[in-house]
Amino acid sequence: MQNPNPYLSIVIPVYNEQETLEELYRRLTAALDKTGKTYEIILTNDGSKDLSSEILRELHNRRPSQIRVIEFNGNFGQHMAIMAGFEKVRGEIVITMDADLQNPPEDIYKLVEAIEAGHDVVNTHRLGRQDTWWRLFVSKMHNTLRAWMMPKLVMKDEGCMLRAYRRNIVDLMVATGETTTFIPALALNYSSNPVEVGVAHETRFAGESNYNLYKLIRYNFDLVTGFSVFPLQVFTMIGMLISFLSFLFVVFLIARRFIVGPEVEGVFTLFAIMFFLLGIVLLGLGVTGEYIGRIYQEVRKRPRFVIRNVLEEKTSSED
Repeated sequence: MQNPNPYLSIVIPVYNEQETLEELYRRLTAALDKTGKTYEIILTNDGSKDLSSEILRELHNRRPSQIRVIEFNGNFGQHMAIMAGFEKVRGEIVITMDADLQNPPEDIYKLVEAIEAGHDVVNTHRLGRQDTWWRLFVSKMHNTLRAWMMPKLVMKDEGCMLRAYRRNIVDLMVATGETTTFIPALALNYSSNPVEVGVAHETRFAGESNYNLYKLIRYNFDLVTGFSVFPLQVFTMIGMLISFLSFLFVVFLIARRFIVGPEVEGVFTLFAIMFFLLGIVLLGLGVTGEYIGRIYQEVRKRPRFVIRNVLEEKTSSED
């Protein structure tokens, strides 16, 4: 009889992964069985439009005491799918990973060993990445920008979702109730002894990445606006600098008018300067709008996600 409170909880978001789920099940259960520790696997179906729902139901039927399935009634995003799993976990060590098998389940033992060594958050960085050149470039630029804007968030590779947390860290993240969040950064805010380990990286087992350029941009907005006011401070400094330069320019034009007299030269230069300043203003308004939009989402107090169904075997304490 499976322990109702297993030692490990594996939380996996699933979105249109019908081609990988069977292989994920085979490799993940084999890797976890080798640890000799009790475990549960929580798979959150984030509104998949393929056959993922049917496959997840069949996987649950194979191991109803170990595999639990959360069904969303729509697509709420990867991080909300993970948060839904966090609300259901029973284990003392909680591990997150993607369903695409780019991070091999066989490396889970590294994270467990790091937690058992006394760390409360275990981040990872991908060794020998198998992504396309543009994904590598975007990731490198993003990590550089994040390290510059948020130096307190020490992560080599924030895009790797294979991570481990002690249960108390997960409970704190769930208690925030934020409608938009960035889980790795949120965990570091609560962590007292984090560590980072290297894990292998493989090409996708099947299918294509669900992250397009637009989603990657939105992903960055969630991180920046959720954990830093740096962009607002930058635009404040830019505004002060432009105001000072504009004052000097007005003084120059007044002096030139007295010295040279009326003239029409430089009209197009003035238009160029005006358009540049308007671009800065519009960009600043856009960044400010991102913050205001997140405040609006929080004050509405709408559910972060809606669960349609949960497939799990009831424990004696839930009867």
